[in-house]
Amino acid sequence: MSNVMNRELQPQDFAPALALEDAHGLMRPSRSYWQDAWWRLRRNRRALLSLWIVLGLLAFALLGPALWRVDPARQDIDQISQAPGADRSAIIVAPYQPWNGLAMADAPMQTGVLGLGDAPSSQAVRVLWDALPGASGYRLYRNNYPIDEEGAFGLPIVDVMASGGGHYEDRLNLRPGTYYYTLVALDEFGGLTQRFETLTVEVPRVITVEEVRQRALVPDNQELAPGDTVYLAFHPLGTDYLGRDVLARLMSGARVSLFIGIVAPLLYVLLGVVYGSAAGFVGGRLDQVMMRFADFVVALPFLLFMILFQVVFGLGPGQSGIIPMMVALVLLQWPATARLVRGQILQIRQEAYISASRLLGARTWYLVLRHMIPNTLGVVLVTLTFAVPNAIFTEAFLSFIGMGVAPPTASWGSMSNEGLATMLTHPHELMFPAIFISLTVLAFNLLGDGLRDALDVRMRSLE
Repeated sequence: MSNVMNRELQPQDFAPALALEDAHGLMRPSRSYWQDAWWRLRRNRRALLSLWIVLGLLAFALLGPALWRVDPARQDIDQISQAPGADRSAIIVAPYQPWNGLAMADAPMQTGVLGLGDAPSSQAVRVLWDALPGASGYRLYRNNYPIDEEGAFGLPIVDVMASGGGHYEDRLNLRPGTYYYTLVALDEFGGLTQRFETLTVEVPRVITVEEVRQRALVPDNQELAPGDTVYLAFHPLGTDYLGRDVLARLMSGARVSLFIGIVAPLLYVLLGVVYGSAAGFVGGRLDQVMMRFADFVVALPFLLFMILFQVVFGLGPGQSGIIPMMVALVLLQWPATARLVRGQILQIRQEAYISASRLLGARTWYLVLRHMIPNTLGVVLVTLTFAVPNAIFTEAFLSFIGMGVAPPTASWGSMSNEGLATMLTHPHELMFPAIFISLTVLAFNLLGDGLRDALDVRMRSLE
């Protein structure tokens, strides 16, 4: 230390620590509040990915029907509850001809009492049987599953009270797949005996030339003959229990779900902003009265008012309740936004620039519209992004329990309700709308988190 104090000072000792250009390099780039928020939002990968997902969902709802021109209400009766990627080939056959009960030339060889009288197809399955000793009659069953140990034969389709052989032509809602026909002998009183025989039948899909032409499955100039193979209409995500295209219904349902999920929050958030701004700026006793009214609205049961609004609008069972749902959401969901905005206004009104504006003669409406509400937009945007998934989930829940969007109008909630009945046998009917609901709710929640971080001025960095 003494050596430094005794050292003679040199000119370089008085040089600036950093050159001017180096000092500018350490300074933060000049950005506005919204430019800085967008810069920090882009650095949040989860929020940015969520933003792209939200834009993709909007494009799916608005532009999708223009690209996939399939009527969501059109039924394809030959492809009912078809999973994605299912076989859609069909063999061309001659038009249906009545059966006389005799074995046809192309019938499979009969190896037991129960046999086939013709080649099986989705057009008809023709079954014939020989007499069983001691049987006074027969009952024929059809099942989609093999006979289990408990003897569940399936659906009884015909009773024949004759001791000799017989035949039956099955044309009841046949689809491609495996069927199990069981012939059970009846005693003299018409009761079931322990004598039965089961026949396994593989049913292919068939179609006539006339049906191919009507559905325009092939070009008009293409020659067709029995035995040729054609392919039915393509459904990328399969069909539902009525043969309607799942992809087209998801697009149609996205319009309904996103319309309710975006428009309703916009309306009640706007109502909450106006109400909360007025209460916060006025203050005093009127502020207390207004907020107690908001507390009263919070205590109102949503489902009860949803039912009351359906009665007021004259909607009966099975009618779509979109308008009552929108009204219920707007009238009952605004207090949360009003509380947030009121708190922000109470804080902002104490700022120095508000007092300066008052001294310069600014009017009340100018202070509210020019200074107070713009400074609450960050909170309002975050509240809106969290309100959208809440509204979407509310619509899905109400449609799921039958109080929202009613069939045949498609929404993700009503599609989930319809898919619940076939969840075990055809899970795709429930899985796809549930995935879209979950993806939308998750994307908006992550986007809300990212906006909250980006718009919070206390989280700005010096980078």
